[in-house]
Amino acid sequence: MGAKALAKRRGGQYNRATHSAGLGRGAPRGDRPNQPFGQVECHRKEQAAAMNSRQRLQATLGHRQPDRVCVDFGSTAVTGMHVAAVSRLRRAILGDTTFRVKVIEPYQMLGEIDEALGQALGIDVAGVLGRTTLFGFENAGWKPFELFDGTPVLVPEQFNVTTEAGGDLLMYPEGDLSAPPSGRMPQGGWFFDSIVRQPPIDEGRLDPADNLEEFAPFGDREIAYYRREAERLDRSPDKGAILSMPGTAFGDIALVPAPWMKRPKGIRDIAEWYLSTALRPDYVRQVFQRQCEIALGNIDVLAPILGDRVQAAFLTGTDFGTQRGLFISPASYRDLFKPFHAAVNKRIHEKTTWKTFIHSCGSVADLIPDLIEAGFDILNPVQTSAAGMDPRRLKKDFGRQLVFWGGGADTQHTMAFGAPEAVYSEVRERIEIFGDGGGFVFDSVHNIQANTPTENLLAMFRAIRESSR
Repeated sequence: MGAKALAKRRGGQYNRATHSAGLGRGAPRGDRPNQPFGQVECHRKEQAAAMNSRQRLQATLGHRQPDRVCVDFGSTAVTGMHVAAVSRLRRAILGDTTFRVKVIEPYQMLGEIDEALGQALGIDVAGVLGRTTLFGFENAGWKPFELFDGTPVLVPEQFNVTTEAGGDLLMYPEGDLSAPPSGRMPQGGWFFDSIVRQPPIDEGRLDPADNLEEFAPFGDREIAYYRREAERLDRSPDKGAILSMPGTAFGDIALVPAPWMKRPKGIRDIAEWYLSTALRPDYVRQVFQRQCEIALGNIDVLAPILGDRVQAAFLTGTDFGTQRGLFISPASYRDLFKPFHAAVNKRIHEKTTWKTFIHSCGSVADLIPDLIEAGFDILNPVQTSAAGMDPRRLKKDFGRQLVFWGGGADTQHTMAFGAPEAVYSEVRERIEIFGDGGGFVFDSVHNIQANTPTENLLAMFRAIRESSR
């Protein structure tokens, strides 16, 4: 259905001239971007009492219809925006050409949705990230940096790079330039890829402990960090929140190379790890068993610190799907992954009220029944462009059991390459499908990429806002 027809169906009119401008500085009074759009729209639609962001997220996770769709961008490493896209969007909406957006996830170069921008966009969810980034340094001591396209941003103090002869940028674990580099951004690129630093494998000396170096019970620094995060959340009690739980992602391929470690041991090559799940299953299982024991202990520590300040926990980003289907059989998932997923979910549900969140790209429809049995409450990114991931089918078959956190806009095609009208139409349709009866947190299919036109970002947020009328 086209954007014009979709707007007409709802009694409105699609206006190309105001399609993007409605979120800019010249927006009509009552649609100003510096007003939370939930407040702007609630007086126009009396379908539900006005909710704050925390109430909206709680209703959504409880499969109850909120006053408007709950919106998340920026709370996790899989629900964000590239810093270049954030920078352009912020300038278009708030007009501050001197503001530098912070890179809060340097591996993917994701930008911070600061308080002013979040309020303008109607973002409902705050994130509790890990103490350190994927390159092992803290988000602290900000310094200026420019992307290849000239976008001025801020990066953490230990974001230290060198430039190769061909122009590639090399990143170093913990910012230590004396260590071998662990990440590479190609010249003209937008994000880093891990550099595999695996020594030759000696089968006779393989030790699961080598793949467990990064997992440990929380120490004083971690506990102090999460106590500070709890205090931060207390300062925004009306905001929803999601925790990115460390150490619960079993076999997440973004983590296997350990780009935060200076000299990782064990199986660190991506292809070798995937092969090991079939050729060395006992080795992988031993890693998972000890990892799970540590994770359960850390959940016990973290649960009383954060308590009801957070409503959801992002546990794992292990991908099980490709564009066309699963790349793990359901039988293999049940044997190697499901027992550990079930154990972690069970502990969280026993200790907290948090809903548990799994990120798995690709065509995972055939695995969803197993994910539900393992105890997951939330599915992300809901890759609707993959085979078998039709939005209506997903909502019909699994909408009573799963919250869909994502799937609101296709980043592979529509957001990056479509016209603003196509973005508007797709977003309105996805909200209508997934949002019926609650159980839908609006986010795009994975992170918004750097090449996304600003006009399309404005169209997406305009469609979100107008869906509540």
